[in-house]
Amino acid sequence: MNSPKCGLRLASVLFGLMSLGQLWRLIAQPEVLVGGAAFPTWPSALAFIVLLLLSAWLWRLSNKTTQ
Repeated sequence: MNSPKCGLRLASVLFGLMSLGQLWRLIAQPEVLVGGAAFPTWPSALAFIVLLLLSAWLWRLSNKTTQ
């Protein structure tokens, strides 16, 4: 339970879930107000891509880890 493989996989799953949350924001287009001004959705697109890449990278790294 203390292996690096388990930790990398857990982090990968968490990043994957966060990327799905960003994808939901892109699809649902909820209005987000910051200081009374509407917050654009393009940062969610960028966050989706970055989080998805991190998730895939950590998952691949966990497959190379021994133990």
